[in-house]
Amino acid sequence: MQFDFSGFKPPPGSRIGAKTIKFGLIVLVLVIIVAGSFYQVGAEEMGVILRLGKYVRSTNPGLHLKLPLGIERVMKVPVERQLKLEFGFRTIRPAIRSEYVQTANTEEEARMLTGDLNVVDVEWIIQYKIRDAYDFLFKIRNPTDTFRAMSEASVRRVVGDSSVDEVITIGRTRIAEEAKQLLQQLCDAYEIGIEVNQLIFQDVNPPDEVKPSFNEVNEALQEKERKINDAWAEYNQEIPKASGEAEQMIRAAEGYAAQRVNNAHGDAARFVSIYREYAKAPVVTKKRLYLEAMTETLAALERKIIIDKDLKNVLPLFNLAEEVKK
Repeated sequence: MQFDFSGFKPPPGSRIGAKTIKFGLIVLVLVIIVAGSFYQVGAEEMGVILRLGKYVRSTNPGLHLKLPLGIERVMKVPVERQLKLEFGFRTIRPAIRSEYVQTANTEEEARMLTGDLNVVDVEWIIQYKIRDAYDFLFKIRNPTDTFRAMSEASVRRVVGDSSVDEVITIGRTRIAEEAKQLLQQLCDAYEIGIEVNQLIFQDVNPPDEVKPSFNEVNEALQEKERKINDAWAEYNQEIPKASGEAEQMIRAAEGYAAQRVNNAHGDAARFVSIYREYAKAPVVTKKRLYLEAMTETLAALERKIIIDKDLKNVLPLFNLAEEVKK
């Protein structure tokens, strides 16, 4: 770059010469060139370099060089940052108690038709990352708007294949997961360079006109679930108790059976031993058994009267007065 200062004349009385002005302009140009040759890429970003509008390379975080004077231009893409899109509402002031707003556009965005031809208002959040900076910038025009449209289409499709009860109550987790998978498939098919991390249903409600009826249905379902849980709790309490009692009765019966069998074996062995002694000496054994039996029997009696079988008159032997007193 050359500058022609031949026709330049300093104003009268000025002490600045043409050489000084030329030197100053050269220094200024050099400063502009040097300043335009460096660029900084943040820790969560990736730099995409365009040379005369054409992609040439990508750079990682740090300080880098490029061609100055607009020959190369830097586009910074936040590839490591968690990004978020809101549907059915907008956050106007994030804080501990965030403030939200709903407009006509967000209400239309949230209004959906279920598979059983009921209307619900669905509010959801999508958290995503830019996986490929080149695809995000150059494969699709307006990638953020396109991704928003794809997200809305995915949720509407899955909600349209489900009943209103599933959307509002028991199927929200499944529907959100199916919509996330469908959205990721669309992103891969269109090469938009986005990775979907989470799709969360923030709030799902019926329209205001029918909200009281739906609340009654939800209360009935919750009551049903509570009673089922109470029944299972009682079942889990009574069944182990009954099983324990049954096991105890079985063990007691087995112990009683073992006792009876052992007693029977003992009685049989005792009978066999007595029989063997009786076979050896019948008279002696018979007399011994008689004496043993009488000993046990008489020991159990409180009062004993022994008479001779040849005695004719036993009446004088009884003290009837004493018997009456007793």
